[in-house]
Amino acid sequence: MNRVILTPAALPSSALAELKQWLGISTARDDAPLSALLASALDLFEAFTGQMPFAAECEEMLTVDAGWNTLSTRPVQAITALYAIAADGTRFALPASAYEVDLGADGSGRVRLSTSSGASRVAVRFTAGLSTDWDGLPDAMRHGMIRLAAHQHRERESEGASPLPPASVCALWRPWRRMRLA
Repeated sequence: MNRVILTPAALPSSALAELKQWLGISTARDDAPLSALLASALDLFEAFTGQMPFAAECEEMLTVDAGWNTLSTRPVQAITALYAIAADGTRFALPASAYEVDLGADGSGRVRLSTSSGASRVAVRFTAGLSTDWDGLPDAMRHGMIRLAAHQHRERESEGASPLPPASVCALWRPWRRMRLA
C-alpha cells in the first residue's frame, strides 16, 4: 500500500482516560507510554480488520490502468482530488471531468480516468475512517483496543507480548474484519 496520511486523526483524551480507568491508573505520569500503546492498538486494529478506525485525510499512489482502480484503504468516506504524476515526478491536478469516482457500500473507493492525461501514476486524495471520534466507534471495537493496550502494558516487563492480538481482542474485532483476495 502506497498510502500517506496527510492529516492524521488525533487520539482522543477520552480513549486515554478509558485505558487508565481499565488499568486503575490515576496519575498522569504514564500518559505518554499509554498513549503510544493506544496508537499501536489502533494500528493493529487496522491491520487486523482492514479498516481505518478514525477519519483522516490520506493520499494513495495508483498506477494508471484502463478501467477502475481501487484504493487499498477502507472505509473511504470521500475522494476529494486526483493528481496526475508525470514520468519526471511533476504533478498537476486533474479536473473533475477527467475522472470518475465510485464509493462502494463495503467502504471501497474506486477511480477511473476518463481521459488520457499522459501520466503513468495518479495520486488520489481522500478521507477514510470509521468514525470521527472515540465515542463514535462501536463499544466492542473500543473495548478491544483498550484490552489490547492494557495487555501490552501488563506485558511490558515480561518477555514481551505476542505479535498477534490476544484471543479475547480477536473475538471483539472479528465482526469488523474484512478479508480481500489478492
